[in-house]
Parts: sequence; C-alpha cells; structure tokens
Amino acid sequence: MQVLNRFSLEFYSIPENVAFARVAVAAFASQLDCTLPELEEIKVAVSEAVGNAIIHGYRNKPDKIVYLTVTIYKEGLEIQIKDCGNGIADIKLAMQPAFSTDPERMGLGFVFMQSFSDRINVESQKGVGTTITMFKNIGIRGARARAN
Repeated sequence: MQVLNRFSLEFYSIPENVAFARVAVAAFASQLDCTLPELEEIKVAVSEAVGNAIIHGYRNKPDKIVYLTVTIYKEGLEIQIKDCGNGIADIKLAMQPAFSTDPERMGLGFVFMQSFSDRINVESQKGVGTTITMFKNIGIRGARARAN
C-alpha cells in the first residue's frame, strides 16, 4: 500500500493525553471520507488503546512515553499505538471480553478496538512493551482521490 500521509506523536503517559490523542487522530482522519459515526469509532478505539498503554502498560507511571503513528493509505487509515511497558503475557486471553489486569476495569478495551477496526494486530512481549495496530477501511475524498 502506498503511504499518502503520516504523522507521529510521542507523549507522556498521563490520562489527559488520552483526549489529546483521540482529537489528533480524528482531525487527521478528517482528510478521508469519514462519516461522523466512523470518526466516533476511531476516537473510541484510540482512547482504548492509549488508555491501555497508560493503565496496563505503564501502570499509571506518568513519566513514560506513548508512541502514536497514524498513516493514511488510499485504502484507509492505520493507527499504531506503542508502549515500552509491562507487555502482555497472554494476548489471546487479554483480548477476551471482561478480561482485565485491573479489577477496577471492565475489560472491554480490546472489544471496542476490535469492533471499531476492520483489522487489528497486537504484538507484545512481557517486560518489553506492546504495539497495537488498527486499520479502518475508509476512502479518500475529493480531487486527491481522483488523482490517485
């Protein structure tokens, strides 16, 4: 797939940056022919992934870095969230509804990410970190779409 546009951000693992990440991705995704429900789904998926990095990956340590890369292809939008935290011991188990390493949490983060993405890939290594890559099939609008 040909990359049409991309941005990357690094930010501290503080809760305030969940909202920042979701707004940044939604603004960037507006280059595509997104419906309002699609934009909302993207924002929820980003919130869940960034929240997981902060809460589970870094256990709320505010001095860690979350990495966000968003890429636009002709075929759609790819969102990648990475942490260098605790990692996930059992990805298959972690992606099950209601599973959480924090008893105060509902364990629906991966459920939302899966529901609101056309493809999701989770790579993780215990003690090294986790990378979540989500892809949403959305076309490009306007003259740029016709040119490609």
